[in-house]
Amino acid sequence: MRLLLRWLLSAAALMLITYYVPGIGVASFYTALIAALVLGLVNALIRPIILVLTLPVNILTLGLFTLVVNAFLFWLVSTAVKGFTVAGFWPAFWGSFIMMVVGWVVHGLLRRNTL
Repeated sequence: MRLLLRWLLSAAALMLITYYVPGIGVASFYTALIAALVLGLVNALIRPIILVLTLPVNILTLGLFTLVVNAFLFWLVSTAVKGFTVAGFWPAFWGSFIMMVVGWVVHGLLRRNTL
């Protein structure tokens, strides 16, 4: 049940991001659901591999390069999902940053309710 709720809240956050970050577009809530699902799968499967490969750069930048990796993966999802568009690096950067913060808050809220 928590997984479904996280998915729905991520899709809703993706819809809200389109209002605050120029350059990001989502055609419908159904598209946001698909994009949130693909984004979750990419973050679970591809992100750990990329973070291991970029570990020296991450160490040199004190972890800030992770934000660039997140932006790249956010843009990658926009190329895979029709109806979800990202116009460039900076919209991808800010969109991924907001999604990261929303995911952190949702995780904290859902974790707090189970204790």
